[in-house]
Amino acid sequence: MPSQTYSRWAKGNSVAKGAAKSVEAVGERRMQLGRLGDYVGFRMRRVQNQLSADFAAATAHLGIRSGLFSSLALIEANPGLSQQELSGTVGLDKSITVQIVDELEKRGWAQRERSKVDRRRHALTILPAGSKMLDELFAIMKGIEAEVLATLSAEDRPIFDAALDRMYDVFHR
Repeated sequence: MPSQTYSRWAKGNSVAKGAAKSVEAVGERRMQLGRLGDYVGFRMRRVQNQLSADFAAATAHLGIRSGLFSSLALIEANPGLSQQELSGTVGLDKSITVQIVDELEKRGWAQRERSKVDRRRHALTILPAGSKMLDELFAIMKGIEAEVLATLSAEDRPIFDAALDRMYDVFHR
């Protein structure tokens, strides 16, 4: 029987529907990763791709484009954040970040103002409508991640989170 993740993907994918049947016919079979299994980037991306696809499907009615949710959440967590800091943290090109901030302003979720500290940069702040939207988006994300996080024990979760943070810090020393 295919995994739930594979099954969710296969439901909406006509090519995968035939593949799902062939996997079921063979019995409990797990795709071999070969040398790719030795690379943390591939393994993390595989999980991230599924979580992103599930989040996109769950928020399709809101028209949430990639990067909007994480950008808004970082603005909330870091009032006065500059567009450049946002771009670096989210890992998006600066021109894409400008488009995201434009959209956040258009939706009334965030605003940019000249920084009181450095007039050459913009400070980003969240607006009440943005906070309300984040509450809804985080509730959706919590539901999506619940199944995946349930595979970790209460003791494993802080270790997992710390390991992810240490890996990210390698790129920002």
